[in-house]
Amino acid sequence: MRIAVISAHTSPLARPGGNKAGGLNVYVLELARQLVARGCNVDIFSRATQRDMPEITQIGPGLRAIHLRAGPARNLSPESVHKRLDAFTDAVAAFAAHEDATYDLIHSHYWLSGLVGEQLKARWQIPHVTMFHTLGEIKNRASLSEHETDLRIDSESRIIAGADRVICATEAERTLIRRLYHAEAGKVSVIPLGVDLERFRPADQEAARHALGLNGERIILFVGRLEPLKGIDILINAAATLESDVDCSVLIVGGDESSRVQVDRLRGIARSRGIEDRVAFVGAVDHDKLPLYYNAADICVVPSHYESFGLVAVEAMASGVPVVASRVGGLMGTIKDGETGYLIPWLCPEPFAERIELLLDNEPLRRNLGEAAREAVGRYRWENVAAAVLSVYESLTNPTPQLAAAGS
Repeated sequence: MRIAVISAHTSPLARPGGNKAGGLNVYVLELARQLVARGCNVDIFSRATQRDMPEITQIGPGLRAIHLRAGPARNLSPESVHKRLDAFTDAVAAFAAHEDATYDLIHSHYWLSGLVGEQLKARWQIPHVTMFHTLGEIKNRASLSEHETDLRIDSESRIIAGADRVICATEAERTLIRRLYHAEAGKVSVIPLGVDLERFRPADQEAARHALGLNGERIILFVGRLEPLKGIDILINAAATLESDVDCSVLIVGGDESSRVQVDRLRGIARSRGIEDRVAFVGAVDHDKLPLYYNAADICVVPSHYESFGLVAVEAMASGVPVVASRVGGLMGTIKDGETGYLIPWLCPEPFAERIELLLDNEPLRRNLGEAAREAVGRYRWENVAAAVLSVYESLTNPTPQLAAAGS
């Protein structure tokens, strides 16, 4: 099976944690690798954002990242990318025609890619599977600071209506897609995101801290993009109210050059609360190096206003690190409150501080929650996730005779 993967707005090769790169990038690349291991050939199409970016990068046998010119070779806002989608779609079609390549199925990621997927579906007459990772209507309802456009929300509705299958990460997201976007029940499949249980696993904490140049104090870790929806201000304010006698620092992993405004804002909060010297901004790190940060941490905090799945929480759990997270979105399905971590129903610092303090002061509790968390994430093993996605593909490309007759 030959798959055309569309990730128009961000490259699968981008470093996670930057302004445009996160769990979606990790998912797209790892799923592609898993599909290739099962006999598929995968081309991932993205818009070129650097002048010196090669058009074709051979990631491995049967797996290519293809960066095509459509507008200026730099990062653009979603609205600006939207204006170039016709050009990008034409570039994808021209590339396929030049290589005399035919694809069996399109898998698009995010609403911008979904629009491309719908156009290519019409041109190539093949099935279109889409994933949104986040949805505009849900983000707007999750936080007053979010102002996703009608363009995005209307586009998502159109994509859902036209796609052959929508994959979402949790039952909660499936319910919201059906209620807010009126998706047909049989069109939506629930398949969780995956985690590499060999890469993310418990390891010696002291060795990890030594490798990162950290001292012996307790570490509270945040990993992710630096944007208001992630609730990092909640974590900083929570750290400022801790009454524990245990020395601790907050380590914030994520952000790039485009995140300077957010870093300045968050540094200002830490300064105003008198803990600037205990909050460190690491910036984005390579995904291969990320396990060191989880292994060095005592607690991972995910104070997001909304998470469709919560990949960071699952990576931390796989590493045996207890998680304190918001009771929102997919986090409600990945964390069992009081068993594998803690879920906080209020987006304010005090209840986060209470649970963080409890864990800082109780090493056996941290260890027990971490061990239970590691055991619980087995269901997110990549092999299981890829097999489920491939099953969706096969149901669309090789329908049973009964289904074929029903659709004729």
